[in-house]
Amino acid sequence: MTTAPTKVKVCGLTNLHDAELAAELGAWALGMIFYAGSPRRCSVEEAVAISAALRRRSVLLCGVFVNATLEEIARIGDELALDLVQLHGDEGPSFCTEVARRTGARVIRAVQVEGPGDVRDLERYHVDFHLVDARGKKGLRGGTGETFDWGLIAGRRSNVPLILSGGIDAGNAGEAIAAVHPYALDSASGTESAPGRKDPDKLRALFAAVEAAAAEPSAIGQPA
Repeated sequence: MTTAPTKVKVCGLTNLHDAELAAELGAWALGMIFYAGSPRRCSVEEAVAISAALRRRSVLLCGVFVNATLEEIARIGDELALDLVQLHGDEGPSFCTEVARRTGARVIRAVQVEGPGDVRDLERYHVDFHLVDARGKKGLRGGTGETFDWGLIAGRRSNVPLILSGGIDAGNAGEAIAAVHPYALDSASGTESAPGRKDPDKLRALFAAVEAAAAEPSAIGQPA
C-alpha cells in the first residue's frame, strides 16, 4: 500500500512574513491562534492579510480556538475562508459537529495528554483530525514546548488521522515520526525565536528533518 510522507502544520503564526516562509517550505497547514490567553494570539487584521495572500496556495489555513462561541468561530471562519478549525478547549462532540456544519471547514479536535484516558477520550470525537498535545503549565493550551509519553498513543483505537504536537522541533521530528507514524506534525514553540515569531533556520531544519525521516524505511505515514 502506498503511504504519504508525514505532513507539517506550522502553528502560532502571527505575521505574513512567517506564514509565507512556512508555505514556501511546504507546510500542509498554517495555524493562527484566536485565543486571548495565548502569547501567540494572531490579530484578525494580520490573519486577514495572511488569508488574502495565501488562500489560493496549496497550503491550508487553520484557525485555533479555545472555548470560543459558535458565532465567533463562524464569523472568523467566514472572514478568513478557513479550511480547518482547531478546537483546543473543552468543546464536546456535538459542538464540533455544529462547527463543521456552520463553517464548512474540516475540524481538528485537540486534547492535552497526561494519561491513557486522555487518548481514549478522543474516540468520542468523529471529526476530520485528532491532535494530541502535551499537558503543560496550568492555563496554557498548547505551545508549552513540552513533549509527552508518545507510548500512550499505542492505546488509540480511532482511524481518524492523527496530528502530533507538543515540543516538536528538528531535533525530535524523526523520532516522533518513527514512534507514532502521525498524519502530520504540529510545531509552534519548537520553530520560534520568541513566542509568535518564527526562526527561519529552525523552520528550515524542521522541514529538512521531516524530509530525512521520509527517506527512512521505518518512517511510514498514514494514507493521504
